[in-house]
Amino acid sequence: MARADARPVLIAGGGIGGLAAALGLAQKGIGSILLEKAAALGEIGAGIQLGPNAFHAFDYLGVGEAARNMAVYIDQLRLMDALSAEQITHVDLGDSFRARFRNPYAVVHRGDLHGVFLKACRDSDLIDLRVSSEVTGYDQDGSSVTARLANGDRVTGALLIGADGLWSNVRKQVAADGPPRVSGHTTYRSVIPTEQMPEDLRWNAATLWAGPKIHIVHYPLSGWKVFNLVVTCHNDAPEPVAGKPVSDQEVLRNFSHVHERAQTIIRHGTNWRLWVLCDRDPTERWVDDRVVLLGDAAHPMLQYFAQGACQAMEDAVCLSHMLAAHAEDHAAALDAYRALRFPRTARVQLLSRAIGEHIYHPSGEHARIRNAIMSAMSQEEWYGNLAWLYGGTGLTA
Repeated sequence: MARADARPVLIAGGGIGGLAAALGLAQKGIGSILLEKAAALGEIGAGIQLGPNAFHAFDYLGVGEAARNMAVYIDQLRLMDALSAEQITHVDLGDSFRARFRNPYAVVHRGDLHGVFLKACRDSDLIDLRVSSEVTGYDQDGSSVTARLANGDRVTGALLIGADGLWSNVRKQVAADGPPRVSGHTTYRSVIPTEQMPEDLRWNAATLWAGPKIHIVHYPLSGWKVFNLVVTCHNDAPEPVAGKPVSDQEVLRNFSHVHERAQTIIRHGTNWRLWVLCDRDPTERWVDDRVVLLGDAAHPMLQYFAQGACQAMEDAVCLSHMLAAHAEDHAAALDAYRALRFPRTARVQLLSRAIGEHIYHPSGEHARIRNAIMSAMSQEEWYGNLAWLYGGTGLTA
């Protein structure tokens, strides 16, 4: 659908959110220039979980078949007690789940998913991908917006989407609210060949072991070739860290109090890297005239709902839809996008924190209450509790 202003939309950031935004715009006939600071387009990291709402977004963005073909479809979400090694509860992701939410639950390697989006963007005549193009700020004149790049170049377009992540330069100007909040939670990540995972733990499940101030997550990836391991401890880490290599001993040191079976999982990890998790308090300051935020730049969240990438893709669906629906009025489009997306993403941000406190990391009586409540829930109760999240499409409140 053509707009009154035919100039391209600028997108800062070539991660999953930025590429999804470019694809969403292209589906509406809107051209974009994507500006990525790295010298090559790619994704670091390992596994991500994809709720049914992610598959709604894939279909809307035109990559449904490709995304489905590289995902691993798991049977359960499984919650284990890291002290007793007993199962607390599980959520069945089989036929009843798919019927309820009209889509599956899956896990995927972040790089594989990024590759699906990247190929689709490269195949589109409406998307101009540029690397070594870090957006450091922007200027507006009432009729256009110009992105200032770190290399001194300037690029002008109709709008600018800040999809440049947790440390967004675009957000610094839009919201001007300082650095992200350091959670004090340290996450260690490893990927191991499937044959190195203990055979009795090679479950076709996204498994969470919850214990006092720690948790462990594992699930299969890349056609069952590898297992993704993510272990986290609430150790009051004071400063942000991203991707720092650490020794096996340092990782294990934080988990000496959990059951031997849970420790065994960690002992199989190699080449560990650590991140200190950050998020932000929700804010509605997403829009500055012709500039708008998306994904982690707008609403960074802790990983405990496994929704960061999913919510960024929903943003892309909603923003592209609103820009087509309000083709003559960018202000109305951006305001409609923010009004629809803010309550939902704020809920995920705040509940992600609460899940960390009340499900992932409690101890003593707090943990026993968790176990009693969650073990008593039926599958229908689980589906009902998750309906607001997994039933979302990016176009529903």
